[in-house]
Amino acid sequence: MLGVIFGIFMVLHGFVHLLYAGHCQRLFELARGMTWPDESWAFSGMPGENSIRTLATVLLVFAALGLVAGGVGMATMMAWARPLIVGACAFSILVFLLLWSGRLRGLDAQGGIGLLLSALTLIALLILGWP
Repeated sequence: MLGVIFGIFMVLHGFVHLLYAGHCQRLFELARGMTWPDESWAFSGMPGENSIRTLATVLLVFAALGLVAGGVGMATMMAWARPLIVGACAFSILVFLLLWSGRLRGLDAQGGIGLLLSALTLIALLILGWP
């Protein structure tokens, strides 16, 4: 039962990544005036904001696919689910760190909560051996 709940949580976590991807393409605003990821410290040298947003969208979609597939696998008790979720969470953390503006202010608008959830998921899976 815990695996099913954890799997559903991972699917929802993946869907939130898709929300961020939609925001990157400016299909909608997650928060008024939110300009993320235009000020990414790692990709600030890329020509034009559109290239940063496109790269961020692709990376976030890959992370979302891994989380959703891993969540479905975890809910259906597939052996491959755990390594997929670990990889997707590690990738998600890397993506949000690279897209971060470098400022501590406004972390929630830069994926800080998702980064924290991914880190807690890694702790739960790798250190606590859960579920």
